[in-house]
Amino acid sequence: MGKIVLVTGAARQLGGRFVRRIQRDPGVDRVIALDAVTPGHQLGDAEFVLADIRQSAIARVLAEHSVDTVVHLDVSAKALGAGGRTTVKETNVIGTMQLLGACQKSPSVQRLVVKSSTNVYGSAPRDPAVFTETTSPKSLPSGGFAKDAVEVEGYVRGFARRRPDVAVCVLRFANILGPEPDSPLADYLTLPVLPTVLGYDPRLQFVHEDDVVDVLEIAAREPRRGTLNSGTFNIAGDGVLLLSQCSRRLGRPTVPVLLPAVTWVGTALRTIGMTDFSPEQIRLLTHGRVVSTVQMRETLGFRPRFTTAETFAEFARSRGPGLLPPERVGRAVGRLAGLPLGGGQADRTHSTHGAR
Repeated sequence: MGKIVLVTGAARQLGGRFVRRIQRDPGVDRVIALDAVTPGHQLGDAEFVLADIRQSAIARVLAEHSVDTVVHLDVSAKALGAGGRTTVKETNVIGTMQLLGACQKSPSVQRLVVKSSTNVYGSAPRDPAVFTETTSPKSLPSGGFAKDAVEVEGYVRGFARRRPDVAVCVLRFANILGPEPDSPLADYLTLPVLPTVLGYDPRLQFVHEDDVVDVLEIAAREPRRGTLNSGTFNIAGDGVLLLSQCSRRLGRPTVPVLLPAVTWVGTALRTIGMTDFSPEQIRLLTHGRVVSTVQMRETLGFRPRFTTAETFAEFARSRGPGLLPPERVGRAVGRLAGLPLGGGQADRTHSTHGAR
């Protein structure tokens, strides 16, 4: 009999895509798609279970279906539907605790895959040029989704100690983009004018939606010869982009403002519901973040099909033209970079080959 895979977060676009993909794996016999809301997309032949991972009923679902592989994708920075930040945090943290508790009691569970984020490294002025999976952050995230991800990973490590017989894989994704992204950063990049921090031009990494689905499938399978798909892995496309390059390619002008004013702008944007311009996102747009993907290639055996630049190009095409032609935005950004305060973080904007 083939594997029985449970996928949480099936109502989200990413969860739905993975549910449809994993059904094509000849080694998978059944797929159980689970979420607290009914998905608006097709799930193929998967069996959908309407359940909230924050509730103890998740243990009954695992037992009834004799699930042996759990792919936990219901860890997100944005609420699905009308839920707010409180709902997001409860689902991320309490939901993960309940799910792991159920997995710990289930004798049938053999593999656990958890979607995490490179947000766990935070963003700080004295960060290393490149984070590896074993790098300790200079300052732990103090709130928002980044803190949720840190707490989730802590619970996963505790589960791995209590159930050493279960293969555990944690995937730390860089900013996910593509034609249908669902993240606060994508919302920010869709604004007609991008507020930026005066004197900073952060380095950013992206991973394509298609690559996310591909690597999740690898993580959910048995290891290929010469690889080991258990452990913690950074997942990102090759290369980096500066925020100024992103604005030029989108054709969206930037408005550099002092850091206190950026915080005020973020509060205003959250108030009118345009985007979740949280303090953690402001730190990312100030100091940036780049991670090493050596372990992704050498241990997990995964090579993304899209580079960071190609991923961003797909996103830019899906958003249509900006307010200004890219060449005009480029000239304006170039002039701003020449101002006395424009190069305050020049030492942090160099291209980094070590991210490969």
